[in-house]
Parts: sequence; C-alpha cells; structure tokens
Amino acid sequence: MGNETIVGLGSSGGRTASHRWKVLGVGFAANASFSAAFSGIPTTAVFLRSGYHLGNDGLGLVLGMLGLGIAVSELPWGLLTDRWGDRRVLLLGLLSTAAALAGLALFVVPSAAHVPSVTMLALGLLLVGLLGGSVNGSSGRAVMAWFREGERGLAMSIRQTAVPAGGGLGALLLPVLASRFGFASAYSVLALACAITAAFAWRWLHEPSHADADGAREVRDTAAASGVPARVSPLRDIGIWRVALGAGALCVPQLAVVTFGTVFLHDFSRAGVLAISVTMAAVQTGAAIARVWSGGWTDRRGNRRAYMRACSLLTAVLFASLALLTGVAGMHHMAMTAVFAAMVVLGGVSASAWHGVAFTELATLAGTSRAGTALAIGNTCVFLTLFLTPLAIPPLLSIGSWPMVWAVTSVCALVALPVFPRAAREAKVGTARACDATR
Repeated sequence: MGNETIVGLGSSGGRTASHRWKVLGVGFAANASFSAAFSGIPTTAVFLRSGYHLGNDGLGLVLGMLGLGIAVSELPWGLLTDRWGDRRVLLLGLLSTAAALAGLALFVVPSAAHVPSVTMLALGLLLVGLLGGSVNGSSGRAVMAWFREGERGLAMSIRQTAVPAGGGLGALLLPVLASRFGFASAYSVLALACAITAAFAWRWLHEPSHADADGAREVRDTAAASGVPARVSPLRDIGIWRVALGAGALCVPQLAVVTFGTVFLHDFSRAGVLAISVTMAAVQTGAAIARVWSGGWTDRRGNRRAYMRACSLLTAVLFASLALLTGVAGMHHMAMTAVFAAMVVLGGVSASAWHGVAFTELATLAGTSRAGTALAIGNTCVFLTLFLTPLAIPPLLSIGSWPMVWAVTSVCALVALPVFPRAAREAKVGTARACDATR
C-alpha cells in the first residue's frame, strides 16, 4: 500500500473486502519464510558446531549475527516502507534474501575438503539478517492498512503466528537436512521459500486503486476537520518506546530457547535428535496457537497492555522454575529429559504468545500511515535481543551452568513488567477509536 494510504474497503471501485485475506496470506507467508531462516537455523546448532568446527563462543557469535543484521536494518527498512510502500520493499527484501541464502548454499558450506571460516559464516548470516529485516515492517504495515480496529489484533496475531509456524517447520526440516544432506540443502530450501513467497507478493500485494487513494485523502480531511489530534512521530512517542523496550526484554527467554534450547537438551539432558526436533517444533506450534488465540481474545476485551504484562509475569515464573529444577536435578538430570523438554515448551510458548498483541499495540499507537516505522522500532529491540542473547549465554554457562542461564532469562522477563505501559485511560481509548472510525 502506498505512502500515507489507508485502504477504503468499502469504497466504490476499490478491491473487495475479501482481498484483505490475500494480503494477510502474503504477510503470513513472508514472515514464515524468513522465520524458517532466523528461527530454524539456530535449531541446527549442534550440527553447526560440529560441521563448522565451532566452540560455544563461536556458535553464539554466528547465531547472534542473524539478530544483529535484522536489528540494524529494521528501522531503515521501516522508514523506507512508509516512504516507498509495502509492495516495493517486500519484493526487494524477499528476493535479495533469497539471493543471500543461495550464496550461502553455494559458497559457505562445510565439506570434507574445506570448512569455511567463522568469519565467512558470520558475515553470510549477517547479510541474511540485513536483507530479511525488510519483511517484518512491510508486511505488518500492509495488514494494518487492510484491517480495521476491532479485528487488527486477530489479523496481526495471525501474521505474527507465521514466525513460530515458520520456525517450527524450520525446526523439523533443517536439522534433518543439515545432518543427512549437508547445509547446502538447508540454505537452498530457505532460499526457495523466499523466492516463492515473492511470487505471491507480486501477484496479490498491489498498490490501492485510485478510488481507494481518493477515499484515503477524504478520510484525512475528515479527521482534520473533526479535531482529532495529529499523532507525533513514532520516534518521539514514549508509549511506543515502552512497548518496544518491554518486548525486547521479554524476548530474552524466548530467544534463549530458540538459540540454545537444542544445546541444553543435547548437552544437559542427553536428548536425541528426534526428541530435540519434536520439542522445538512443539515450542513453535504452541506459540502459534497462543498468538492466534491471544489476538482474538484481546480484540474482544480491549486489554492488550494487561495481557502483555501478564505474559511477562508468567514467563518469569516458568523460567525461574526451570532454573530451580536444573539446579536441584544434579547427577540425576538424564532421567528427567521429558520434564526438561516440557518445561522448555511451556516457557517458550509463554515467552512467545504476546508478539501479535504487542505489534498491534505499536501500530495502533502510531497510526496506519506510520505503522512501518513503529513496527520497525519494535523489531529493532526484538532482534537486538536476538543478537545479544546468544552472545551472553556462553559466558553464563561458564560461570554458573544452565541454572544461571535460566535464572537470568527469568529476571529479564520480570524487567518487562514495569516497562510495558499500563492500560490506557478511557479518554485515550476513545480518541484512538475516533481515529479508526474515520478510516
């Protein structure tokens, strides 16, 4: 959707309301394709470590580079989305990400004759993150433009469900591909997924018709005449920054599970490849279900902020319990593999369930025309955490082993509780609804 454009679903000559589901489908596919990369590649951590001859420090570095690339590029991509429109940015991002993954498959795979250096792998994953950062803000802005208040929470949660759904598929497929056929097959499958999604975006994610654009201008004129206050820039909105920073803190336990959950299950509880894959897929599947449910539930109750705060408290309790359990298990921990796996699933789901709700809140605070920037701020905080978390875990392991890791993640989840803003006052809610009613 173009710059400063809100699609008028009921305008004469515009696309039918059913087209919004195609737009949502494109957004879902785009996020799932990229999520299979940034959430799926870490599930091959055991094979990355052996195939590329990495230690835990090197493993944390290369996995963190994915998050660094996304974090650094999110805000520029978001600003560009608000300027260029969703279609151009999403197509550019998907195709360039596919090219970067294809480059990894061709030039940065270990073999009997040659093992690429840590630097080559880290730079390759950094490039994937830099280019793939375009997907989040552009697809989210498109969804926000096509859905109205009262259904945006569900729509955005469905879109965000693509992250654990894609990660779950990656968790099931990539370890098998990497262990049996090598990393060239894993990177190639990811590149193909991005390219196919780009084809669907080319087909369905179009700029609005002239009728829709005219309707959008009338909407803005009506809003100005009605005295609805203009929104400040997302970069200067403290409410947006509180949601974004809280999201970043609450992502620490989620990303600890995503990046080092397989290492924990393999090294500490001696789980096999099948058990590890099933556990990580269960985390992503449970998170997907929780995100869809939470989006619809908060739409009906209008309690997005309260839900985010509840998730932070529950996550803190679950990871504190996991820290205590790993601490007291002692030498008998190998007999508790199923218990550890269940705790990882529960904690991972709780730490992931709030994403759609939080990003809906960000976009609602900013307004549709600036949603790309607001979503980029949130994603910058989230993916900066993806960079820092895998770098922090190896030192924590050397200091206090796994109980220390899970205790720190619990504290980070608890930090998010006071950072997330409390429920908005009725006057503010009324103003937001007035803004949306004019769209």
